[in-house]
Order: sequence, then C-alpha cells, then structure tokens
Amino acid sequence: MSLESYLRAAPKAELHVHLEGSILPETLLTLARRNGVALPYDSAAGLSEWFTFRDFPHFIEIYVAITKCLRHEEDYELIAYEFGAEMARENVRYAEVTFTPSTHYWLDVPHETYFSGLQRGRMRAQQEFGVEMRWVFDIVRGLSDAERQRRQADYTTGIAIECKDEGVVALGLGGMEAGHPPEPFAPWFARALAAGLHSAPHAGETAGPESIWGSLRALGAERLGHGVRASEDMELVAYLRERRIPIEVCPTSNLRLGVYPSLAAHPLRRLYDAGVPVTINADDPPLFNTTMSEEVALLASTFNLDVAQIDEILLNGVRCSFLPDEQKRALEAAFRAELDELKRRHLPHESGELSS
Repeated sequence: MSLESYLRAAPKAELHVHLEGSILPETLLTLARRNGVALPYDSAAGLSEWFTFRDFPHFIEIYVAITKCLRHEEDYELIAYEFGAEMARENVRYAEVTFTPSTHYWLDVPHETYFSGLQRGRMRAQQEFGVEMRWVFDIVRGLSDAERQRRQADYTTGIAIECKDEGVVALGLGGMEAGHPPEPFAPWFARALAAGLHSAPHAGETAGPESIWGSLRALGAERLGHGVRASEDMELVAYLRERRIPIEVCPTSNLRLGVYPSLAAHPLRRLYDAGVPVTINADDPPLFNTTMSEEVALLASTFNLDVAQIDEILLNGVRCSFLPDEQKRALEAAFRAELDELKRRHLPHESGELSS
C-alpha cells in the first residue's frame, strides 16, 4: 500500500470532461464500422497513435471524425454507458460532462436521437456502476459565419433550458477562445441563468486574464473551464479567492495544447497556495493520453501537495459541483468517510478523520 495506491482508490468527482473527447479508440472503431464511416486507421493501435495530440487543428480533425461516427440512438447510449464504465474504473463517482449538441444537430442528428441515447446510457451507468453524471451543454464559439454562430447559440441554449430537469445543469462556452472573447455571448448566458441553469464557460486557457474577466462580468461565470491564466493577474487571483469561484484545472491538457511548456511551469500550485478553489480534471483523456487517476497523481508527484491538500482538492470536486446543496452535502460526507477508511488501509501513518 502506498500514496499511489491511495490516490488511485480515492473517490473522485470530475467537472471538466468532454464526452465526445472521451470515446476510446476501440469504441470509435465499433461506431465507424456500424455506421460505414471510413477512419484513417482500422485498428485500435493505429487510432491511439492518431489520437496523440499535435495541435488544435489536429484536435478539431479528430473531433469531427468522432462526431461523424455517431448517427443513431444506440450510438449515443454506447458512448455515455462506456464513459460511465471508465469513470467506475477511475473511481470517479460523479461527473459533469460537457456535450456539444449543435455539432450533432448540424450533422442531421435530431435532438430526440442523441439525447434519448445519452439518457439511456447515463441511467445504465448509474444502475450498473453506481456512477452519476450530469450534462453541461456548450456553445461553440469561433464560427466564421455570424448567422450560423447566432443560430448555434440559440439552439444550444434552448435545448439546455428544455432539458434542465433531465440532467442538464449548466451552459458552457467552448471552441476557439483566442480571438473570440466571451462578451458577445452574454445574451444567451443571461437567458440560461434566468431559466435556472448555471454558467460554466471555458476561460483562461488559450487566452489570458481578459477572457476570464469577460466571462465573469458578461456571462456570470460561476465556475471557470481551465482558468489557469488567472495566475497572470494578481487582482484576478484575489477576486477568484474572495468570491470562491472555482477553476477546473486540467494539467496534461494544458501541456498538450502548449498553454505551458512543461508541468514544472504550470501554475496549479501557485493558484492553490493563493487560495483559489482548485479542482482536478482530465478534459479529453484518450486524446491527451491521460486518465483522471493520473491527473490526481500529478498533485503529489509534480505539484508536491501533501495528502491533506490533495484530499481537499478531491473534495472540491464535490463542493464546486452544481448538485443541489442537500445532495452535495451527502456526497461530500460519503467522500470524507471513504477517504478516512482508505487512509487506514493505504496510509496508516496518515490516518485520522478529515477536518471539516
């Protein structure tokens, strides 16, 4: 028993993960063959090599190819169910999963098809693995056609509101951040917030603090996708600390996308020490060749956090979720009890109840 085994066994909650970017190569092959879609490789090993991230255009190439393999309700059920199975392997008990409805809509897959499949897969995963997931539907920014951009934002927001009692908890904002500020999307986020959804845009990843400030002021951001470039503005760091606005940190993703040249340069530890609520996440695990457990392990091996600090970040995954308060308290209590028991088994020298 060791710290490594403890962190792998620890219960986890993930708040920044894309469903389409979590499809495993083997599953993608199954979908492609089922739907007659030609892929660049016809083996899982070949697809794994293709998945190795090169740059953002390469990411878009893979994302579009993946999406074209999804045509029928059972396809969406499969990816949601298998995502749940992977969550169970990583001891992730709860996830708020980003999905991009408009991409599927533009490929002529109706809402009834993809959402029915997602819901069936989500329910099966909960029943069979005891894992639970909610949806964040995201608007894609950076479209060159202004009218299509507007229609896409209208569609995504409307669908998110329509499904807010069926597992959709937030409106997100993804796509090309650099050169595409958040302010133009304020009307859609205002509409979503008024309807009872939460605001969780990507900000502070490939653009700097100005993107975060814009998301906070114009979109009412309650949680920031990535948010790590807040470290470049100490006034912003203080704002996030004082208002307890969480950031969804994905270290390996930031490295693969070139946000930072190395993990040694990554500001997670500085932001944590400054009091910003930090959560740990995997983003697009197969595309970035990582897992949630590997991201958690970095907290010890790379960022030199001790067990108590890592426990707090794991608990932040629950505290910073968009679950109702009663469910949040119950899940946090369950995590605390399990972490205490795991410490007794894996780290007897660290055993002792977590402080509240």
